[in-house]
Amino acid sequence: MSVDTQQASARLTAEELSALDAHWRAANYLAVGQIYLMANPLLTEPLRPEHVKPRLLGHWGTSPGLNLVHTHFNRVIKARDLDALCIWGPGHGGPAVLANAWLEGSYTETYPDITRDAPGMGRLFKQFSFPGGVPSHVAPETPGSIHEGGELGYALSHAYGAALDNPDLVVACVIGDGEAETGPLAASWHSNKFLDPVNDGAVLPILHLNGYKIANPTVLARLPESELDELLRGYGHDPIHVTGDDPMAVHRAMAEAMDTALDRIAAFQRAARENGSTERPRWPVIVLRTPKGWTGPAEVDGLPVEGTWRAHQVPLAAVRDNPDHLRQLENWMRSYRPEELFDQDGRPRDQVLACVPEGTRRLGATPHANGGLLLRELPLPPLEKYAVDVDKPGATLHEPTRVLGDLLEDVMAGTADRRDFRLVGPDETASNRLQAVYKASGKAWQAQTLQVDEDLDRHGRVMEILSEHTCQGWLEGYLLTGRHGLFSCYEAFAHIVDSMVNQHIKWLRTTRSLPWRAPIASLNYLLTSHVWRQDHNGFSHQDPGFVDHILNKSPEAVRVYLPPDANTLLSVADHVLRSRDYVNVVVAGKQPCYDWLSMDQATVHCARGAGVWDWAGTEDGTREPDVVLACAGDVPTQEVLAAAQLLRRNLPELAVRVVNVVDLARLLPAEEHPHGMHDAQYDALFTTDKPVIFAYHGYPWLIHRLAYRRVGHDHLHVRGYKEIGTTTTPFDMVVRNDLDRYRLVMDVIDRVPGFAVRAAAVRQRMEDTRLRHHAWIREHGTDLPEVADWTWDG
Repeated sequence: MSVDTQQASARLTAEELSALDAHWRAANYLAVGQIYLMANPLLTEPLRPEHVKPRLLGHWGTSPGLNLVHTHFNRVIKARDLDALCIWGPGHGGPAVLANAWLEGSYTETYPDITRDAPGMGRLFKQFSFPGGVPSHVAPETPGSIHEGGELGYALSHAYGAALDNPDLVVACVIGDGEAETGPLAASWHSNKFLDPVNDGAVLPILHLNGYKIANPTVLARLPESELDELLRGYGHDPIHVTGDDPMAVHRAMAEAMDTALDRIAAFQRAARENGSTERPRWPVIVLRTPKGWTGPAEVDGLPVEGTWRAHQVPLAAVRDNPDHLRQLENWMRSYRPEELFDQDGRPRDQVLACVPEGTRRLGATPHANGGLLLRELPLPPLEKYAVDVDKPGATLHEPTRVLGDLLEDVMAGTADRRDFRLVGPDETASNRLQAVYKASGKAWQAQTLQVDEDLDRHGRVMEILSEHTCQGWLEGYLLTGRHGLFSCYEAFAHIVDSMVNQHIKWLRTTRSLPWRAPIASLNYLLTSHVWRQDHNGFSHQDPGFVDHILNKSPEAVRVYLPPDANTLLSVADHVLRSRDYVNVVVAGKQPCYDWLSMDQATVHCARGAGVWDWAGTEDGTREPDVVLACAGDVPTQEVLAAAQLLRRNLPELAVRVVNVVDLARLLPAEEHPHGMHDAQYDALFTTDKPVIFAYHGYPWLIHRLAYRRVGHDHLHVRGYKEIGTTTTPFDMVVRNDLDRYRLVMDVIDRVPGFAVRAAAVRQRMEDTRLRHHAWIREHGTDLPEVADWTWDG
């Protein structure tokens, strides 16, 4: 529907309309001032070049539309006493969101030096995009924000994540028309099929179309209203269109649109909560069309600006040097009539603040945008309940993620009443052996169900959609508003969210320097169905590089764990689910895996992060080892232990040390990562001059990069995944990448001084077994019996 401005006018008195316009004009004035001015904030004297910043940075084009939304959302929050949050998708709208936070007073409460008067306004203006100041985007420094606007595509999924399990919350989400072109945003429209009107809050998308991106028209803005309407209805929404460039008419229409949308939301929630309706709501969406750079310069240097791409950033670019530009800027700012908006001391007048809510109802002061304030400890049960018995290493096998699934089932059950834990993933919960959680909570689903469907649940807290972007966005929004969660994903396809996790890590790093931001629960990844076991899929599903990507990021915020068996996975999971302000990546297998450590041993080993498995080596304590066999990851650990066993049998005089690494950051120097080892610790573990044969889960060069500064690096030889894959037997995968036990034995013989000649016959037997392996699998389709039936007998 399109709002009839004549009907809308009946909703607002002349006084209310005037107050809304005053607030909007004040916000626009403050947005322009932030982009341009470093002095004379109230224009109490004629504007001079020295009042203008030497470098003009920021974005004007989207600001007036965002100010309009903020103004009108304020009105309904105050009138209806709403618990509300807003996600500002157009990241370039930083000036608008900062302006509104300053007007409502939440900015001054957060930053007391930015007072709500003329001196504070001056500081607000100068700090924007200025050295030592604040970023031009909505950012962690912005009160009321959970969404970094530096990269587009994630606003709507963040909004839905914030609404999940927040039944009283209304989340408005402004989507810019540039963002609306991204793939992640397009997938996010389907989030309405997962929103439970009983237990979740509501999301009100506001698609703000101002026609242009940086230099080009936008796709949705050029669609006829009828075609765009059909598209949004196809997504399951009920559109409300507001279009215009006359401020008063748009104010009336926007007020009507907001009231209509919120009335519908309330009706849907009442029907579900009070009347038991199970019909999926067609939630409203507002389509707001206003000119880009609205109320700014219509023309600059003879070229049209307002309503064009030229309004995107700084419409008047040469203000310090061009008197005409300086005159235009002053006229532009005075067109908002600042003397009507601020008193002589620079404080907003009562009329400007008439629509502003109070206390935590203000968008800049909502605790939902500072989720650590709302966070409760996760009720994690004792690990002994789930631990597998290990009387001796390698005597039994379990699927690690299936064991973890039992723990997650109880976590899900333990949060049933408080509803603050979610498991998300792209259609892979059962594939990743975590299906035990379905006993405690089914899969969230509001769309059609059939008799053959299993585990679908209107009130479920397991979230599955075949869009890694949407899963990540949901979980980020959920965590940032004070809850807990876990993202389970096939290892190879975690790369799909590389850029998203970049932004989250940057967010976390920045918040560590903001004392008013309370710590939030960590973003936890469980990467499984990993590179070494892709029986059904092969090469397309083989990529262990997400770990490399993560370890490139801010060391204070990232952690990577490779537990080698079920009990170590339990210990790591317990740790990461308790942690705060990290991105934790846990890589673990779902296939049967030998149990190496008891629960007590696993707890100690994981706390240490890396250590000697003395039961696996042949050191006698009287001399240094001749060689160190190191491993990180479940399959590399098995191959190292098999190699150690071969060495014990074939070269008993060799002193072998076995080192297992769970926490990859331990390999870094202590000064480069909080988990890093001091040189003395590292040298004691790996020696300074003995060969180290390191079997690693992923790309071998990562281990070299982590350890390159160590004294013994020249003696480090790493085996790992070399981008050689196919659909083949499990052991053939390690053979193809030279990570197998026989290759590791050959590496030892080649690198331990004096053994190349003495152990030539042993080396030849190892090579012959590898050749026999190739022939065997091509004839039988299975691994060699001595491999398939191997057990640890140390």
